[in-house]
Amino acid sequence: MGERDFEALLAAHDAGDMAGFTRRFVDDLEAALATKIEVEADTDWSGVLCLGMGGSGAGGMFLSALADHAGGLPFVVWRDYGLPSWWGPDWLVIATSYSGDTEETLDGVRAVLEDGGTVVGICSGGALEDLLAESEESLCLSVPAGQMPRSAFGHLLGTQLAVCFALGILPKPSDDELSGMLGRLRAASQSADIVGGDGRVAAMAQGMIGCEIGIVAPTLLGCAARRFANQLNENADRFARPVDLPEMNHNEIVAWAADSGSQALLYMTSSAVNPRLRARMDWMMENIDCDASWVLDCEGQSLLESLLYAAHLTDWISIALALIQGIDPSAMASIDGLKAHLASIQ
Repeated sequence: MGERDFEALLAAHDAGDMAGFTRRFVDDLEAALATKIEVEADTDWSGVLCLGMGGSGAGGMFLSALADHAGGLPFVVWRDYGLPSWWGPDWLVIATSYSGDTEETLDGVRAVLEDGGTVVGICSGGALEDLLAESEESLCLSVPAGQMPRSAFGHLLGTQLAVCFALGILPKPSDDELSGMLGRLRAASQSADIVGGDGRVAAMAQGMIGCEIGIVAPTLLGCAARRFANQLNENADRFARPVDLPEMNHNEIVAWAADSGSQALLYMTSSAVNPRLRARMDWMMENIDCDASWVLDCEGQSLLESLLYAAHLTDWISIALALIQGIDPSAMASIDGLKAHLASIQ
């Protein structure tokens, strides 16, 4: 499928300009990373609790992966109403809701404020902004409005990172390192584009048509695998299941080896991956019978860069798959219907 085909498919199906927002990912990320955060460094926390749902909550997984790799505090992701029973005011809370009206996130934030905790909120307005304006110990950071939360990942994660760098709870790359990373990501973004790119994304999406999709990633890259599965759910209306190496080698590998249905497997790796994990992938590629399989080498000179590369390239795959199937990647009728139902019973 060529550029002209995708140009026609975008004109016919991409009513919400998902492709346009995706093309601006690196610009959004760069602008967010440059956000002036009016806080002093503060690492005197027991840990960080990240509240958020769906596209707004994805960044918490990435922060947790970065902290596990090279941070000084535990980061825990919470995707539910309320708070975990062990939470206390010695844990910083980062609450992310693109609309500012995500009811699960608001429920948790109210509980934090009632118990004297500190919240850093990230939103484009809504009730979260109003709620945090009433708290002297909390901070609310704004991101641009007007798009789907899952397409605002650059704004959201970039702002989350800016906060963590300012507080000193994640190590900040040097200006030269950030500049180099953004430059490489821009080049990768142009190559991945379904119009004007190298065609790899289109080929991968085409190979996923009609297949059960598995995403196999080392734990280090698991957040990118899970986000890709979620993007396939929302953008392309497809089920997909992300699994972590080495854990999946102790259970799910048996099902993949025995399943005779149509299967497509995407393996994620990077230069930071333990060589023993790559050996496991090599065995699987030789011994698991699939209709299609690919190795996605998540390029980068740091884990952050590799995760961003993976997130952006797989966004393009989900969009391409949606368009090939004749689906608007911006539409989410079932989510809108559920929200309307919940609003009617409040």
